[in-house]
Amino acid sequence: MLKRSPWLLLCLYLSLCLVSCAAHLAERKSKAEASRRLGEGYLGEGNATAALKELLKAEKLYEKDAFLQNDLGLAYFAKKEFDLAIAHFKKALAIKPDYPEALNNMGTVYLRLKQWDDAIECFNRAHANLLYTTPHFALSNLGEAYRGKKDYRRAIVFYKKALEINPRFPEAHRGLGLTYIATGNYKGAVSSLEKAVQYAPYLAPAYYDLGRARARQYDTEKAISAFKKVVELVPETPLAKQALAEIRKLQR
Repeated sequence: MLKRSPWLLLCLYLSLCLVSCAAHLAERKSKAEASRRLGEGYLGEGNATAALKELLKAEKLYEKDAFLQNDLGLAYFAKKEFDLAIAHFKKALAIKPDYPEALNNMGTVYLRLKQWDDAIECFNRAHANLLYTTPHFALSNLGEAYRGKKDYRRAIVFYKKALEINPRFPEAHRGLGLTYIATGNYKGAVSSLEKAVQYAPYLAPAYYDLGRARARQYDTEKAISAFKKVVELVPETPLAKQALAEIRKLQR
């Protein structure tokens, strides 16, 4: 009868354990990815609660997934849990430091919180990544942050840089229009906001801003037309009520 070395038996046992652990981890990762993708589908539909349920399920299975942590940040952001959103974007970046989308998303939360300098730092870091496939997002958001700081000169610079990359980007056209309104350049505002609604005809806030800019130019008929479009697009909303109030003022 062959006598086996204790060291050989130990090595064989450890090898079997490693194989078993690797298989178990692979299974957990696969299940986590399935839940993450389902959660992303819910996020795309605007159902943040259902998304969060699936994403938290995925996190219990495997938390060291930067894309999952980014998705969790987006879900918490949609539910207005801003501190939790930031925490998960930071987790995503701890796992994958070279992740411009997570930086841009975290900067967007700081925009909502009016923490302009924190937002600017995030957007600058995102834009600095030469592999970022949508740098116009970060550039337009830099415009938003500087507009929030009332640094209109820099805001205009960054909105225009975003539009150099993507001339059909409606958010940058709208931001530029709002900046022009703030500086009293109503002709420039109308031009920019007309482009915003041209490229995003569903964007009710841009129609509202266009109505404001046209009213400042005393173009009453076109201003009323823009405000009516708001009511058509988003009836029974606070924005529609504001648009109706503007129409009544112009019709006096």
